Amino acid sequence: MQPLRRKSLWLALSASWLLLVLLGVFPLLRLAVPSRPQPGASPGWPHWLDAALLQSFSQPGEPSGDAPPRPQGPRRGSCTWDTCVDTSRCKDGLTVFAYPAAGLTSERHRGVLASLEGSRLLTSSPAEACLLLLLCWDSPAGRCSPGPPPWNAGRNHLVLRLHPAPCPGASQLGQAMVAEASPKVDTFRPRFDVALPLLPEAHPLRGGAPGQLWQHSPQPGIALLALAEKMGRWRVVADIRSPAWGWDGHCEQDPGPEPTRPGERPPNATFCLIPGLRTEAWRFLEALQAGCIPVLLSPCWELPFSEVIDWTKAAIVADDRLLLQGQSEPSEVPGRLLFSLCAQVLAALQEMSPARVLALRQQSQFLWDAYFSSVEKVIRTTLEIIQGRIPGAPAQPSLLWNSPPGALLALPTFSLSPQDFPFYHLQLGSRPEGRFSALIWVGTPGQAPLKLIQAVAGSQHCAQILVLWSSERPVPSRWPETAVPLTVIEGHRKVSDRFFPYSAVSTDAILSLQGHVSLSTSEVDFAFVVWQSFPERMVGFLTWSHFWDEARGGWGYTAEMANEFSMVLSTAAFYHRYYHTLFTHSLPKAMKTLADEAPTCADVLMNFLVAAVTKLPPIKVPYSKQHLGAAALAPGPGTESQPPDPDCINQMATEFGHMPLVSSRVRLDPVLFKDPVSVQRKKYRSLEKP
Repeated sequence: MQPLRRKSLWLALSASWLLLVLLGVFPLLRLAVPSRPQPGASPGWPHWLDAALLQSFSQPGEPSGDAPPRPQGPRRGSCTWDTCVDTSRCKDGLTVFAYPAAGLTSERHRGVLASLEGSRLLTSSPAEACLLLLLCWDSPAGRCSPGPPPWNAGRNHLVLRLHPAPCPGASQLGQAMVAEASPKVDTFRPRFDVALPLLPEAHPLRGGAPGQLWQHSPQPGIALLALAEKMGRWRVVADIRSPAWGWDGHCEQDPGPEPTRPGERPPNATFCLIPGLRTEAWRFLEALQAGCIPVLLSPCWELPFSEVIDWTKAAIVADDRLLLQGQSEPSEVPGRLLFSLCAQVLAALQEMSPARVLALRQQSQFLWDAYFSSVEKVIRTTLEIIQGRIPGAPAQPSLLWNSPPGALLALPTFSLSPQDFPFYHLQLGSRPEGRFSALIWVGTPGQAPLKLIQAVAGSQHCAQILVLWSSERPVPSRWPETAVPLTVIEGHRKVSDRFFPYSAVSTDAILSLQGHVSLSTSEVDFAFVVWQSFPERMVGFLTWSHFWDEARGGWGYTAEMANEFSMVLSTAAFYHRYYHTLFTHSLPKAMKTLADEAPTCADVLMNFLVAAVTKLPPIKVPYSKQHLGAAALAPGPGTESQPPDPDCINQMATEFGHMPLVSSRVRLDPVLFKDPVSVQRKKYRSLEKP
């Protein structure tokens, strides 16, 4: 019996040893996802993009029990909106008072305060404010701004810190909300604090540089992995060459190509592997702008705006906890382990289809442009997130935050339903309604547009006609009989009145007209049908084009007929009524004043607005030669007789921070337009009349 017992004991010990080896080694060969959020934890951490992507490595959900959790430090209290905010001050929604600069002369500091001045949420009275904003101006060297005298333990205060360097006494912020760059996960208070991106010192205050995807496109069939190194360098460490991507199954551990110089943008790579150290957080934003998909190694910092942004659509998070088992100090990932993890990451990434990779890169460009390309957008996004926490206040759904043009350009005061905006019909599988409202602006000389009213009223798609009377002459007492309702609105003789969101407008589509315009019913019908297919764009008849004037060193534009154009005149154009809300409530007062003082700038300003939102050019449709010969569509005498001074377009480009106009050479014509076939086969016959 003794030999049998000894043999059984030996087999049991051998099996136990083998089990320990398997548990200790094989987890290193798979990637893990972050643990499932617990109640009260941050909801913004990304998981793998879909369940099928990494089935051979790990299943979505909890990591295995052999992965020890990261140590959790003490959080700054347990503040929530209900416990640490006096909600009685926010009953009318979010209003913000910004403490003035206290002896600080930083250009960035002044720029932040200037960006707040244009916000609809700003108030000049601290007693009336829901939130008191304090700029804690931490520099990388550790310099801090003093706190305000009426601190009140931080209650109803928002401390804004664009650098992660701690201020002295930062742990004593009490009940104040903290909007901080790359906050630590273990001290971040979900749905109370706000995670900001770590911005470089030279980040633009407004406008901002566009994304670089158009110039960061590897050759077809080749995907590169770039590794973030110390001193701000990037190095290409893998060239994937498999049937899908062409990868040969390993990462290069030799020095390989020379790394980029400190401060240079990432190389032309598809994936950017970024260590999870807090000091590397700024590399995340750098990769985002470059269109290089960030692959984060268990970041110890909260992803920016994770409360509202779905980062699974633009980034990948790999959990390195299993890989670092046995390391006494996980704060630094040794180079050999990075190369080992590089191979594991690439083994997973090779399963990703090129279409999915393109979708991730496109989303990175959208997020960069919508929320991160300027300091102004970062501040506005922060305030919109906080506003969404107020009970009863309008808060945008996730679709608006994570789909172009973004929540900053989808005002909650207009609607909270995506289908009410012109941007989401394709995603929702919907179509704009089949009716429009004609808004006819009558200025000088103030003659009733009788023929125009009859032509528009004859359209099968017309729901109503509104005449905006802005002439010094009295409103006529008699108007023509029409088959649709006709309403006269007395304006204030300002050109910007044309773009006011009048409650009388009952349809999504607006046909903007000036009283001197001459159009036929067929032209109106066809233009509206075209607009229904492109509800986010302006669809018009007469066009202008902008260009860069080398001699003057600025922008110019012309009304000469040419194949290329970038603007359509709002004297006769279709667009969505939402743009009236944006024009009135989002544009700075100075720009609307410019349009009133120089009426010819109004068309430019509306085109700037629509192009800045959609990143798309307008659409041109044909009109008959008889109108062209009479120049009836051109601006009338005393209103807009010629293109405005180039100073107009340059001032607007300065205010927007960039040139948003997009040129096009496309004109949409009806089927069989000008084809040598029977006129009876053509639907819009009058468009071809001589």
